[in-house]
Amino acid sequence: MTKVIYDLAVKTGSYIKDGQTKGRYLNVGKIMEDKDGGKFVIMNRAFNAAGVPNPENRDTVLISCFTPKPFAAPAQQPAPDQGMDDDLSF
Repeated sequence: MTKVIYDLAVKTGSYIKDGQTKGRYLNVGKIMEDKDGGKFVIMNRAFNAAGVPNPENRDTVLISCFTPKPFAAPAQQPAPDQGMDDDLSF
């Protein structure tokens, strides 16, 4: 079974939250590990490195590795009431 080791992301900009400047990131792929310990990269096919902001006019793109956050399944909620009456008369 394969597992995700890292999420790969590029910084696309920044924003201000509670007076602090934070980075805005785009997930562009993953580093995976197979059952034998082999590692490989899966990249988003639509990712184009030429679109990443480059204010310092560099020839390279920095791709950061982030530990993946645990997946949280959405809480189960009861089906909405459809306003149907159990006693139907035809």
